[in-house]
Amino acid sequence: MKLNAFSLSMLLLLTLGMFFASCEDDEPADQPTIVGFAQDNPDFSILVDALTAADLVTALDDRSASLTVFAPNNAAFQAFLAANNFASLADVPVATLRQVLLYHVLGTAETSDKLETKYYNTLAEYAAGEPLSFFLNTSGGVKINADVDVILADQQVANGVIHAVDKVIAPANIVTLALANTNFSNLVAALTRTDLTADFVTILSGTGPFTVFAPTNQAFVNLLASNPAWNSINDVPVATLEAVLKYHVVAGANVRAGDIQDDAPVTTFEGSTFSIDLSGAVPVINAGSNIANIVATDVQGTNGVVHAIDTVLLP
Repeated sequence: MKLNAFSLSMLLLLTLGMFFASCEDDEPADQPTIVGFAQDNPDFSILVDALTAADLVTALDDRSASLTVFAPNNAAFQAFLAANNFASLADVPVATLRQVLLYHVLGTAETSDKLETKYYNTLAEYAAGEPLSFFLNTSGGVKINADVDVILADQQVANGVIHAVDKVIAPANIVTLALANTNFSNLVAALTRTDLTADFVTILSGTGPFTVFAPTNQAFVNLLASNPAWNSINDVPVATLEAVLKYHVVAGANVRAGDIQDDAPVTTFEGSTFSIDLSGAVPVINAGSNIANIVATDVQGTNGVVHAIDTVLLP
């Protein structure tokens, strides 16, 4: 049988197309998973042992998943064990180890060019359906909760992306989550003022749970502008500042956005109440003569939850 030039050309194109299609189909199978990548890299051997001990190998080996893992190297794990007085990985309670490891995982694949300065929800949970948060800052590199640095980014794997980090990321309480976010620096300055009679950092680092309605920096700027005698947070009278800070805290409850009841009284640590109107596009706190919009919700810590608001509430 004779083939003309046109037929030969078409046959060649078809053959090449099948070849490249086959290569594309094979490529994901050739690429390691998150677990495979760690197994292939000696500097992540403790991470592999930790995933095995916490029964997370299957979850992170799933090729149908799309995840981001901030992977601590061996030095990071060794420092974590020493800091917590664990002689070896075997001494870490399995439930604790699993929670810590899941705190390093996001449920979506986020390469470094997609990461933003904001709070992210991890796969670790405060309670069922309540993911623990961490704060990621992209100014001058990538830093998590103010003290963990990404040291190797964008390791692509079949089921997501890996960023190596220099420390094990400890699940954070609400104080750590506030300290990490520079947009709460005025709130932190207020909470840590040395002449306060209450040690708010110690209180809010306790078991809790707490719900904190956290004013942003601009909210504090607006508060200071409302009184000509107040040029800085240090100018606010101690008794006034303490009452204001307590008015932003609900003690004994982890109240997430979905738990808020429309116009129900909310009893604060200060002793007074306010209500929250859910009828609009954003929840609005009605606190006597002043109101505040809740501009961000459900920043979940290990001992409570934070909601950001745009106005400092006055009891």
